[in-house]
Amino acid sequence: MKRIRKTTIEDLPAVMPVYAAAREFMVRTGNPDQWINGYPAESDIRRDIDAGCHYVIEHDDGDIVGAFMFRIGHDATYDVIERGAWLDDEDYGVVHRLVSSGRCNGISDICFDYCFSKVKNIRVDTHKENKMMQQALMRYGFIYCGIIYCHNGTPRLAFQKSL
Repeated sequence: MKRIRKTTIEDLPAVMPVYAAAREFMVRTGNPDQWINGYPAESDIRRDIDAGCHYVIEHDDGDIVGAFMFRIGHDATYDVIERGAWLDDEDYGVVHRLVSSGRCNGISDICFDYCFSKVKNIRVDTHKENKMMQQALMRYGFIYCGIIYCHNGTPRLAFQKSL
């Protein structure tokens, strides 16, 4: 049994190593360019915590085995989509910075189950080299919609699922 709760500042010493491990995992699995230069930094996670939109997934024993940002509402990076289109223009939630410690399987499904319990329409993006995330999204039923661009101008593959 896993539990999802909002992240607190006190969780940072346990959360940041999960992000560091995820960066190392991405490099080892052929995705060296998505999270570079220490992204996401502690300041990024602090900003999410302060906004009330960062969550941790805890194992039964209290260890943090996953984390993610989830927010319901407009995301400016999704305003322009190229080589495709969003499934609809309905209100949506967004998931960013989803990570797993590697200790447990199914972290992405746990995250998406939680998010869909809050909103019936979710958009997600990922790097073209992040094959693991693409597989998780497709397995969960997300549809590839096109290409969006992050704030720094880098392209991302955009996905959406609407219940």
